[in-house]
Amino acid sequence: MEITLKARGHENVTGRHRSTFEVTKDPEIGPTADCIIGVRADTACADLPEDFKLMLRRGARVEVILRAGGTEDRVVGVGHPRMTLQDGRSMVFRTSDYIDDRTVLIRCNKAARDLSRDLVRALKDPETVLMVEMRVLDVR
Repeated sequence: MEITLKARGHENVTGRHRSTFEVTKDPEIGPTADCIIGVRADTACADLPEDFKLMLRRGARVEVILRAGGTEDRVVGVGHPRMTLQDGRSMVFRTSDYIDDRTVLIRCNKAARDLSRDLVRALKDPETVLMVEMRVLDVR
């Protein structure tokens, strides 16, 4: 199963957070929002298809492909039975095991600071479109 969502870059994208990266529907972010890599997203946790949410709650291993500005990066993380996936504003990808309503994946192999610097530079432009493809690799 595969889900694709779209967001935009923002001049305050820094990609420096040590344990997460986030995509939000919010149109604006401040300079301290170092985990947010995309704004004006067309999808948040609550918008994900129910069958995709079910796979995440079964502990699916998911590859996330981030594409923007002619470059891409790949991240792998897993779902968890405790995920509510109810937040209507954002999706957070975490390297830790922490789960809240915004968490879409945990135990990711990359956080914002680990992403391609070419990708992060491209996302500093508000005109840049960020495509986020989430592909289920397997379900436990």
